Amino acid sequence: MVLPPRRVAQAIRDGRKYRDERRGAGRAGPSPGVPNHHQRPARAARRRPGRAGGPRPRRAERPGRHRTPGPGRALHRPARRRPRPGLVDPRRTAPAPPVRPARARGRPVAPRRRRRRLTLRHRPAPPAAARLGVEAFRATAAAFQEVVRAPTAKGEVSRAVSDRVPPEVTYDCAACAARHISGGLFQQAGLAGGVALDEDAAKTVLIPATPRPSIPDSPSGTPGLIRTYLRILGPATAGDVAKYLGTTATALKSAWPDDLSEISVDGRSAWLPHEHVDALLSAPAIRGVRLLPPSDPFLQARDRAVLVPDKAQSKEVWRILGNPGVLLLDGEIAGTWRARVVRKRLELTLTPWLPLSAQTRREIETEAQSVAAARALPAAEVLGLS
Repeated sequence: MVLPPRRVAQAIRDGRKYRDERRGAGRAGPSPGVPNHHQRPARAARRRPGRAGGPRPRRAERPGRHRTPGPGRALHRPARRRPRPGLVDPRRTAPAPPVRPARARGRPVAPRRRRRRLTLRHRPAPPAAARLGVEAFRATAAAFQEVVRAPTAKGEVSRAVSDRVPPEVTYDCAACAARHISGGLFQQAGLAGGVALDEDAAKTVLIPATPRPSIPDSPSGTPGLIRTYLRILGPATAGDVAKYLGTTATALKSAWPDDLSEISVDGRSAWLPHEHVDALLSAPAIRGVRLLPPSDPFLQARDRAVLVPDKAQSKEVWRILGNPGVLLLDGEIAGTWRARVVRKRLELTLTPWLPLSAQTRREIETEAQSVAAARALPAAEVLGLS
């Protein structure tokens, strides 16, 4: 319904009158000679006339609000006044509450139960275990041989081994109200304890290895292990080898082989077995495309800055949890990929770091079909090539 112009003008006049009454003569500033704390009750009464200045007027009697008769009544209010210069509504200028970041200090975002499980799984050995040295390793291996005599669930093995090892190599678990052996020592001593993984079991089940090795009395074979690492992932420094083996360069100094050749890699000294130097210098250029899985040996080297110099890209390849696969283009890492099964087809999502030619895209699609065949899937679809 459209109101006549005179009704609209009257509503505007009533609104202005109501505004002037609300402002009042004493609201412009404090009265001279009267302290502020004495003026507060009067100001509050002027702002709330319905509470301190008498009965509050009914809604229908308030100026500036008129109801039109008949069906479809519309409530008309005076136009919203603009704020006076120098006055700002603090509710409109207050800063937004801080948003809690999804990641804090590099920790992965995971449910509480998931975080607890990861914490227990990757718990390092207590400091007292390092003082025991080889004795902690031998005691854990002996406990494995005593406990695992038949197929046994991993949880039961961990509980029984924790009861048999010295207390220095265990830690208190608040979730289980018990003491557990550290995860690193549990994994390292399993081979010496003659324990193997039952690959056909639905859950993690440990079985006795055949034949069972004897428990070592002292470290042996370390120089050969160093040479094997350098042959596969070298040239590398002593620090790179130590990180891979979970120790320090100082601990490897006594076992470091003597027949190694020093090679300069990006201005730093690295080492390689002498008999493999010629093969390194005469190696042909690598051509082609490969989709390497996350656990490929090529990605296990500790000199990661040589493979991926860019720090942001390096964080994409080696994540705290859930590493992706990598795109190997002419021997260089040129992107990442992830795959999932959708309706019995492999859906491979590619994230390249540089523009791809038409020939390279065709080679990637061919390589993706090989990945699908390795997973016993009929075909693969590659996303992210455009």
